[in-house]
Amino acid sequence: MVVMELKNITKIFDSPAGESVVLKDINFKIKRGEFISIVGPSGSGKSTLLNIIGVLDKPTSGEVIINGFNILCLNESEIAQMRNNLIGFIFQSFNLINRTSVQKNIEIPAIIMGMKRSLRHYRSQKLLELLGIKDKAEYKPMNLSGGQQQRVAIARALINDPTIILADEPTGNLDTKTGQEVFGLLKMLTKKYKKTIIIVTHNQEIASETDKTIFIRDGKIEKEIIN
Repeated sequence: MVVMELKNITKIFDSPAGESVVLKDINFKIKRGEFISIVGPSGSGKSTLLNIIGVLDKPTSGEVIINGFNILCLNESEIAQMRNNLIGFIFQSFNLINRTSVQKNIEIPAIIMGMKRSLRHYRSQKLLELLGIKDKAEYKPMNLSGGQQQRVAIARALINDPTIILADEPTGNLDTKTGQEVFGLLKMLTKKYKKTIIIVTHNQEIASETDKTIFIRDGKIEKEIIN
């Protein structure tokens, strides 16, 4: 089952020096439960592509289809609601709020969604347990290790049971051993829970362990490799 399709995605930025084509005619499909990596040199357009996949940015032309529906047809508030419901985000720098607890950080997307307090408490507790940090629920993120913070970020991405999880260099701020542990958790989510995960990474070793790698260069898909 195809959960996401990008059709003829082009992104052009205007600048005083003229137009800059960042992405050109990007086309691919992603199936439910696939683990996809996007790889390319700095300036290749991969981060812009991830932002468009996550509907944080709009393409100049083209379609982003999730669950058979072109979400770019929606207005801004509808896009924001659908993004919160369908897509979970994991960032390289974790993006956690240090003034509140780990559990509250995890529940923020559920609060925005309007989930009942009892349900979001139940879900956050189950996720803390799944990710091996149940004893850290009342800690502030600043008091956790990098690997523990990334586990909190993964739990936050999962709280609304999204269709797709997007991860931007999820192991980039971690040492090799911790990075491998976090990557192992992501693989577990695809294998055991059929989560669809798309990661941007510079790490070729990590990319080779995903189901498929999409190589981006100069705003175009250079090649796709089934691993």
